[in-house]
Amino acid sequence: MIKYLRLIIFSVIFLFGVLATSLQAQAPHINVLEVKGTINPVLAGYIQQGIQRAESSGAEALIIEMDTPGGLDTAMRDIVQSILNAEVPVIVYVSPSGARAASAGVFITMSAHVAAMSTNTAIGAAHPVSIGTSGEVETQSDTMTEKVVNDAAAYIRSIATTRGRNADWAEKAVRESVSITEDEALQQNVIDMVAPTMEDLLVQLDGRAVTLIDGSTVTLQTQNVTLVQDEMGWVRDFLYTISDPNIAYILLSLGSLGIMAEIFNPGLIFPGIIGAICLLLSFYSLGMLSVNWAGVLLIILAFGLFIAEFFTPGFGMLFGGGVASFIIGSLILFQGGSPLFRIDWWVIGTIIILVAGFVAFASFKVARSYRRQATTGREELIGKTAVVRETLNPEGTVFYRGELWTAVSKSGRIESGEEVIISEIDGLKLLVTKKAKE
Repeated sequence: MIKYLRLIIFSVIFLFGVLATSLQAQAPHINVLEVKGTINPVLAGYIQQGIQRAESSGAEALIIEMDTPGGLDTAMRDIVQSILNAEVPVIVYVSPSGARAASAGVFITMSAHVAAMSTNTAIGAAHPVSIGTSGEVETQSDTMTEKVVNDAAAYIRSIATTRGRNADWAEKAVRESVSITEDEALQQNVIDMVAPTMEDLLVQLDGRAVTLIDGSTVTLQTQNVTLVQDEMGWVRDFLYTISDPNIAYILLSLGSLGIMAEIFNPGLIFPGIIGAICLLLSFYSLGMLSVNWAGVLLIILAFGLFIAEFFTPGFGMLFGGGVASFIIGSLILFQGGSPLFRIDWWVIGTIIILVAGFVAFASFKVARSYRRQATTGREELIGKTAVVRETLNPEGTVFYRGELWTAVSKSGRIESGEEVIISEIDGLKLLVTKKAKE
């Protein structure tokens, strides 16, 4: 009886849950995405998925609350394409107060069905910077530079024209890197509205008509709607966090350091596992960024030289070459391009000191072990003092640490009871010399 009662209770709870979810999906709601930071492929995937969720859940609209200094051109174009082809109205809201939509953020804002800004915000500075496949700023001819700028200008002009916004200003933002405040943006028809708060934005959006990609017109109904925060999720949030030049550099360095520690002291296991994980995560991070692969190779070479230093009985050239290679690789890893993709100086300094200190310590320990006399095995007998038990003439026996050994004298006849020095080992025989009297 109790078993059936539990089954009934569980079924009722389950049905209520399904009903509540269904009612929530049918209730008027607007999904909200929070975009804060550099535009990269992880963030592009988050926005693309957010648009799909808004479409599938029947949301009235999707609000992208954005504060960005810019980012990668490829990721920006993926986002713009998703917004232009969205089957749900997309509102880009530059917020909160003090936020900005710079560089790639200008293109994203221009592509929205409705563009809005909070107070004390700015938009502009969209001049393209051409970054090569290895991460460096490409030194281009005037003709090539003009082509890149013309392409970006034509792209943003097309977007602005499609949305009925100021295409002339949009082109100036690309060609001349101009920036304006929210009030100036509203006056110059760059955006559609200025809303100090999200609540004020919803009031201004209510009753506004927007045209979707299929040509249909949708009138926004934003009164009494529920705002549904579409979170990035801890997995994507983690991946976005590590897609930062400083984090990628730290992961690459710590990963290599962990592998070195495992090689230096085999069997620890933990440093090797952590190092391998850090290395794999660093490769993912570097794949999300415009990295200079020459810098990566120099850093890998540095750790190769450090490892070689462990297996040489010295301390100098390999260590010095590794430090030099590591410093140069660190400096050019993200050299050039936007300041968004550079490593902080203090991070480079800290990591170099940490790595060099570990390698110096490990190399010193290895070098000292080479010079130290063996303390176990037959080699440790060399130089030790034994006592003659059976006269050596020249062969006899000696006593050392509780054991009798066959010995051969290299100093002529040695009487029983005298002390001898073990000089060599020949198979199971000890070659000894008479110990000088003090």
